[in-house]
Amino acid sequence: MGEPLIELKHISKIYSMGAEEVRASDDVSLTICRGEFVAIVGKSGSGKSTLMNIIGALDVPTDGEYFLGGEDVSQMRDDQLAHIRNRMIGFIFQQYNLLPKLTLLENVELPLLYAGVAAAERRERALDSLRRVGLEEKWKNLPSQLSGGQQQRVSIARALAGNPSLILADEPTGALDSKTSREVLDFLKKLNQEGNTIVIITHDSSIALEAKRVVQIHDGKINFDGDVNEYAAIL
Repeated sequence: MGEPLIELKHISKIYSMGAEEVRASDDVSLTICRGEFVAIVGKSGSGKSTLMNIIGALDVPTDGEYFLGGEDVSQMRDDQLAHIRNRMIGFIFQQYNLLPKLTLLENVELPLLYAGVAAAERRERALDSLRRVGLEEKWKNLPSQLSGGQQQRVSIARALAGNPSLILADEPTGALDSKTSREVLDFLKKLNQEGNTIVIITHDSSIALEAKRVVQIHDGKINFDGDVNEYAAIL
């Protein structure tokens, strides 16, 4: 095992629904090391989205500790969470989340703008990210001029531009056809081969099989954590 990047220690997330308590995450402990490619898989309502929000510093746990790159994220305020997200995490979403009136270059530059990177460096890094996903020549285009697969590649470029420690992909192929999904998954594999740490959140076991390690969530708990071949054997 390499150096831990994500360390969840007895994480619980409890929501009050009237008089009832719902444990969306229930005493979850999980370590993911730098350079891993992990799929977190579970059906709708299993708690995987809650876990993603905690890993992505979009929310904090009710109980337990979360260390990201050695920093304790579990007690952070909203402004501190925003800073850690911008500095350490590249997000890839199902719906791309590109701003329609901005060019591809401007969309990819956005996280760098928020991080206070100077204009010349922003442009250079954004163009380099677009080059990595094969869309450098379209930098002046608007998102509406691209196919769904190309838009998802732009969102990958945006995630890469900040040189994040973690790439967190939430149902990254959910809005794509099978051929385009294959292209996006192959690209994520290539990024992992280059040393990037990738965590995919999915409800689809066939997508989970693309990772090297699978963590299955059921009723807020981990009920499987192992090598992808072990996971394939129990399907």
